[in-house]
Amino acid sequence: MTVEARKTKSGPLPWIALITVWFVWGSTYLGIGAAVETIPPMLMAGVRFLVAGLIVLAVVGPKHATGANRPTARHLRSTVIIGALLLVGGNGLLSVGQTDLDSGTAAIIVGTVPIWMVLVDLVATKARVTGGTIAALVLGTAGVAVLVGGPGSGIDVGAAVIVLVASVFWAVGSVYARTAPLPAHPLVSTSLEMIAGGVLLLVVGVASGELSRLDPGAISTRSLVGLLWLIFAGAVVGFSAYIYANATLPGDVVATYAYVNPVVAVVLGVLIGHEVVGANLLLGGGLIVGAVVAVVSGRAVRRVVLRARARRGT
Repeated sequence: MTVEARKTKSGPLPWIALITVWFVWGSTYLGIGAAVETIPPMLMAGVRFLVAGLIVLAVVGPKHATGANRPTARHLRSTVIIGALLLVGGNGLLSVGQTDLDSGTAAIIVGTVPIWMVLVDLVATKARVTGGTIAALVLGTAGVAVLVGGPGSGIDVGAAVIVLVASVFWAVGSVYARTAPLPAHPLVSTSLEMIAGGVLLLVVGVASGELSRLDPGAISTRSLVGLLWLIFAGAVVGFSAYIYANATLPGDVVATYAYVNPVVAVVLGVLIGHEVVGANLLLGGGLIVGAVVAVVSGRAVRRVVLRARARRGT
């Protein structure tokens, strides 16, 4: 299915999917923090996405992945690439970073994703970098700097860098997914991406020695609850909703999740995870969210102007 065909969806479902991403994904940072307390991060993420992918495929596969709808070799190649970028590079590294970061801090760093998406788009299309984009990038960079080294900060710099790199991977994967050849049904794509990503995460986990650090008897109830929440709410529901929204709504609209998620994550971290909100989190988070809002709103305005010009034939 072409990008144009995937973008013609209308009705309430894409918006319901986006709202689900706003709030469900905001909660997953707390779930990751709990799960990686006693489960090695890459293995945890691998189990999470492999199980979730198999569940989704079992539901939608019999009807939407057989016969004429059977995924082609090109489709499978795309799902492996997306799974590697989004789930191994993106979520896997996020899980590693959260072994040493609070959920709210990690969520705010991941909030830079829309900025990276704009830069990836610019590199891919070789478009001119606008002053507004440069200003937003500077503002977002300043926000990360304040978050990591601002007043009252006790943040692990290495962990913060890992999460920042994860954000870049997620941005690259999201941009690639918008033009990649994929199965006609978004949830078939979702399931295959999660299965591919889950397998790759398990391979990376084993290769990095995580299996030797896994002690099934030491896994806490809190970590198990976190893992179950990540499988069913975060992956089956949340990731499926994200892929659907990303395939059916404009990119600048989908990107709004990036400044809703951190707010949800910080609030839940304080209320449930008993995390402390310091001045660096408020100041740095405010700068990052401001930069994201500037990027998203700027792209939305440009889209409206271009459509108006197209209607006028100019």
